[in-house]
Amino acid sequence: MDQSIKHKENETNGIFYLEIENKIVSELTYIKKEPNILVIDRTETKKTEEGKGLASKLLEHTVNYAKENNYKIDPLCPFAEVKFDENEAYQKIKA
Repeated sequence: MDQSIKHKENETNGIFYLEIENKIVSELTYIKKEPNILVIDRTETKKTEEGKGLASKLLEHTVNYAKENNYKIDPLCPFAEVKFDENEAYQKIKA
């Protein structure tokens, strides 16, 4: 399986996602808020792909993207909120 993370965004929102055979199997969506805050509002992984760490991989990628682009993250979705609580390194980028 190709595990390269893809990204799409516009002026107000964005999505990081993983595909298998051109079908999205895991995704993380965010809303852009001023000033420079990404609000993670949803993570979802298809049932057949759960437990493989795909959502965690997307979250880590999103954190790195935020760092590189001077964003802070508001982990609104329950999955992201729990992961931010578990990972002390994420606290530096939390809004």
